[in-house]
Amino acid sequence: MSDRSKGRRKAISQIAGTQPLSLDFDYLKKSVSEQFGSLVFDEKEMQKRLPQDIFLRLQKTMKEGSPLDLSLADIVANAMKEWAVSHGVTHYTHWFQPMTGSSAEKHDSFFDLNKQGKAVIEFSGRNLIKGESDASSFPSGGIRSTFEARGYTAWDARSPVFLKESCGSMTMCIPTAFYSYTGECLDRKTPLLRSLDVISKQSLRILRLFGNNTSTHVKSCLGAEQEYFLVDQQFYLQRPDLVNTGRTLFGAKPPKGQEMADHYYGPIRARILSFMRDIEHQLIRLGVPVKTRHNEAAPAQFELAPIFEEANIATDHNMLIMETLYGTARKHGFVCLLHEKPFRGVNGSGKHCNWSLSDSEGNNLLEPGKTPHENAQFLVFLCAAVRAVYKYSGLLRVGTATAGNDHRLGAHEAPPAILSVYLGSQLNQIVECIISKNEQSNTKGETIQVGVSSLPPLPRDATDRNRTSPFAFTGNKFEFRMVGSSQSTSPAVFLINTVVSESLDEIATILEAEVAKGVKLNEAVQTLLQQMFSEAKPIIFNGDNYSAAWLTEAAKRGLPNYKDTVSALEQFTSEKNIEVLSKYGVLSKREVESRSDVLLANYSTTIRIEAQLVSNIGRTLILPAALEYQKQLADNILSLQNCLGKDCCIAQKQILEKAIAHTNKLLENLDSLDKAILMIEDEVKISRNNPAKNVSALELAKLVRDNLIPLSEACRQEADALELLVDDFLWALPKYRELVWIL
Repeated sequence: MSDRSKGRRKAISQIAGTQPLSLDFDYLKKSVSEQFGSLVFDEKEMQKRLPQDIFLRLQKTMKEGSPLDLSLADIVANAMKEWAVSHGVTHYTHWFQPMTGSSAEKHDSFFDLNKQGKAVIEFSGRNLIKGESDASSFPSGGIRSTFEARGYTAWDARSPVFLKESCGSMTMCIPTAFYSYTGECLDRKTPLLRSLDVISKQSLRILRLFGNNTSTHVKSCLGAEQEYFLVDQQFYLQRPDLVNTGRTLFGAKPPKGQEMADHYYGPIRARILSFMRDIEHQLIRLGVPVKTRHNEAAPAQFELAPIFEEANIATDHNMLIMETLYGTARKHGFVCLLHEKPFRGVNGSGKHCNWSLSDSEGNNLLEPGKTPHENAQFLVFLCAAVRAVYKYSGLLRVGTATAGNDHRLGAHEAPPAILSVYLGSQLNQIVECIISKNEQSNTKGETIQVGVSSLPPLPRDATDRNRTSPFAFTGNKFEFRMVGSSQSTSPAVFLINTVVSESLDEIATILEAEVAKGVKLNEAVQTLLQQMFSEAKPIIFNGDNYSAAWLTEAAKRGLPNYKDTVSALEQFTSEKNIEVLSKYGVLSKREVESRSDVLLANYSTTIRIEAQLVSNIGRTLILPAALEYQKQLADNILSLQNCLGKDCCIAQKQILEKAIAHTNKLLENLDSLDKAILMIEDEVKISRNNPAKNVSALELAKLVRDNLIPLSEACRQEADALELLVDDFLWALPKYRELVWIL
C-alpha cells in the first residue's frame, strides 16, 4: 500500500518534540523603557548629536511638516552616520513602499575611496535626502514606460530613521517617498503625506472658528490592530497553495474549527509565547509601541496591536510589524500567514484601523467635551466624518479592495462590503434630536441646543463595539474594520483623510460665510448640523450588519454594495472620486488612473496564479490519490467477490461509485478551468502584441473574476469531497485538522 501521507506524519512527529526557542534578552537587566527606540535616530539621539539650532529646526519639520531646510542635510547626515556606525552599521538604504504591497530597499555601503585611493566612511546630505531607483521595475500603471527607468526616493523627515537587524548585521533605513522622473507618485507613502497636510489645513479652519488660535497643526492618528495566522513550517512546505498564494486553495472543513470559542483569549502556548516575546523585543527596539498580544477567534490565529501614533509613523510601523512577523516566524519554525483568509470556515484576518484627529496640543478632536463649546466643536468633526463616509463610501471601499479581502468581508466577524457608520444608541439619539430639531434628549433630559447647554455626559465607553460595523465610533475615534490584514494602512487612511477634509472644507466655508454676515457661530453650527446630519442619515446604522434584513434596508437607503474587488475598483476612477482626490492634491487624475490599473492588475494576477495552482495541485496531488484509492477499492471488491460472491460488497461498491463520481466531476472541472486559463492567457498575449486589440485592466479583471473564480471553486468542491472520502494514508496535503491545531 502506498503511503503518500508520510510527509504529514513525519511532520506531526517532529512538531510534537519541538521546544520553544530560548531568547537571549533579559528585561531584569535592561528594562523595556530603556530599550524602547534604541535602534531609532529619535529625538533623544538628535538632541545629543546635533547643534541645538539644527535640532530645533529639524524638529519643526518632523512635528509640523514644515519644509525641510536643505542647508541642514549635511550636518544631519553626518550625525546619523556617526550614530549608525556606533551600532556597527556598514550600509544604509532608502526604505520605501512601492505598489507591490511590501516595502523595498537597495543597500549602499558607507564605504568609499577618496582621491588618494584610501578607504573612508562617507554619507552626505545628498545621500540622505535623495536616492535613485529603477522605477520601471515597480508597478506604475502606465505612468512610466519600461524603457524610462529613472525613479527617485526622497527622505520623509517626519518618520524617524531606524536600524534593521538581520543575519547579524545592521542596516540604516531611511523612510522615503518614491516618485517617477515626472514627479508622479509610485508609492503608498506619498498620497498619505499629502493627505496629512490637507486634513491639517482644513481642521485648523474649524479650530480657528471655535477660537483656537494656538494650535499649529492637526494630526491624523492611527492605531492599527494586526491579525495573523501561524502554521508550522513543515506543514507549510507541503502545501504548494500556501507557499505560492498564502492561502489554502483546497481543504475540507475539520471536525473542530472555532465553534467551541476555546482559542479566543485562551492561554498562549509556550512556543507561541516565545515567538510573541521575540517579536515584541524587536519592535520595542525599533520604537514601535506594541501593547497587546492574544489568541484570536480562529485556531492558529493571533493579534498584535500598538498604541496610537501619528498616522504616517503608524503606517511605517505597521509595515515593520508585518516584516518582523514574517521574518521572525521562520526563526521559530513557523510561517506567518498575513493573507485575509488562509483557511475557509473560520475567522479571516483584518487590520482594524482606529482613526482620529489630534491638535498640536494633544487634544483629541473626536473626544466629546465637558462644555457646550467643546461639544459643538466635537459634533462638527463628528458630522464631517459621517458625511464623508456617506458621500464617498465607494472611495473608502476602494481602500479595502483586494482579492484576499474578498474572501473575508461579510463572513466570520468581518464587516460586510456595504459601508455604514455605527454611532451607538446614546450618540445616535443626540444626532436624531439635532435632525428633528427636538431640543430634549430622552437619555438624560438635558437640552442639546448646540452652544447653549452641555450634551448628555458621554463617557469614553458610551458606545458598544459593534463588531459587524465597517465604520464604528468607539468613544473617541472611528474604527474602520474593513481593511485586510495584508494591506498597507496607507490607502485607507489617506482616503479617510481626503474625504473628511472635503467635508471640513465645506463646513468651514459655510460657517465662515455665516459668521461674516453677523450670524452667531452657535446658531450657524446648529443649522449646519441639522442639514448635514439629515443628508447623511442613511449611512447611520446601529443594528446587525450581518442580517439579511440589512441588505434589503441598505438597498432602500441607496447605499452601494460593492461585493468584490473589481466592482469596488471600478468606482476609483469615477468623476466624483477623481475630482475630490485631485482637488486637494492627494492624487492627480493620471495618478488615480495609473493606481487603479496597478490594483486591477494585482487582482487579475493573483486570481490567475491561484487558478493555475488549482489545476496543478488538482492534477498532480489530488487526482492521483483519488485514482489510487479507487484501484484499491476495486481490487478489494474483486477479491471479496471471488471468495464470497457478487452480492457481498454493497458498501464497497457505494464508496467506489461515490469516489468515481467526484473524481470524474473534478476532472471535468479541471478541464474547463484549463480552457478558461488558456482563453485568458490568449487575451493577454493579444493585448501585449497588438495594442489596437488591447484588453483594459478592468476588462481583464472582469474576465478573470467571471471565469476563473467559479471554476476554481467548482474544482475545490469536488476535491474537498474526495478528501473526506479517500484513505488518509493516500492524502499528501496536510489537512486543516493538522494545519490549524498542531503548532
